[in-house]
Amino acid sequence: MAEHARWTDGFIAVDWGTTNRRAYRIGAKGECEAEFEDDKGMLAVPGGGFPAAVAEIRERLGDHPLLLAGMVGSNRGWKEAPYVPVPAGIDDLAKALVWPGEREAIVPGVSTLKNDRADVMRGEEVQLLGAVCAGKCDEDGLVCHPGTHNKWVTLREGKISDFRTVMTGELFSLLKDHSILADLLQGPVDLNDAFCTAARFAIANEALPAELFSIRARVLLGQAKKEDAASYASGLLIGTDVRIGLSLPTSAQVTVIGRPELTRLYAEAIRQANRLAVELDGEQCFLAGAREIAKRIGK
Repeated sequence: MAEHARWTDGFIAVDWGTTNRRAYRIGAKGECEAEFEDDKGMLAVPGGGFPAAVAEIRERLGDHPLLLAGMVGSNRGWKEAPYVPVPAGIDDLAKALVWPGEREAIVPGVSTLKNDRADVMRGEEVQLLGAVCAGKCDEDGLVCHPGTHNKWVTLREGKISDFRTVMTGELFSLLKDHSILADLLQGPVDLNDAFCTAARFAIANEALPAELFSIRARVLLGQAKKEDAASYASGLLIGTDVRIGLSLPTSAQVTVIGRPELTRLYAEAIRQANRLAVELDGEQCFLAGAREIAKRIGK
């Protein structure tokens, strides 16, 4: 418990994903004093290499306790932190922390198994519940968390009640790298008329596979500009994603949490469906969640 008490003097919060990691030194008053981001995600750490990777974080940010979230707690990470089943709130996460060392705690992920549909998240839960604790998100709301695997989350009384994952980001990457559309998708994705038109179409129609091929045909026949192809494809995928998410039984305002370059695309697609959307910065939500969990350590 003596070691745990030192968390009140400050700690390091780490969002440790598959391909990158972001680390923040949080001071005694809760402020972010220093941070860094690099590409040393879970896959870049060799077997048995996590103690050295953790030592490197301390070399850069100071000798403080570490709160680790994300894929570092998966069955391929440092030490597995079993999923907490829904409904899951910030207290549930804090109670289920896994300790690979005396001064390192790993946050568990969250799982749902309802109506024979299984789903998991790992890392997003800190941001989601951080937004709730900070009063930035409706405790009974609907949250969209864009990323490689987008999450649609329903909240009830401040807890994660249920959620669904849509592999939109990964699908776009696969199309960009390995499909017949690859040469058309190398340009930037802009929030332009092509994106909005595609998003509206996808929200109103269940025709994604056919409409994806039409991207190539439209360019070949002079009906669309090649430089708009990436935006149009993104609009189709995100519009389909939004169609799935908004099918959840709630009329709540949608809170979109994540990196600004992604939240703005999803927020616009949600607006194309005539629903309200509010954007929150995922980094700030993560820090809010990490602070709340650290407060509960040692109590």
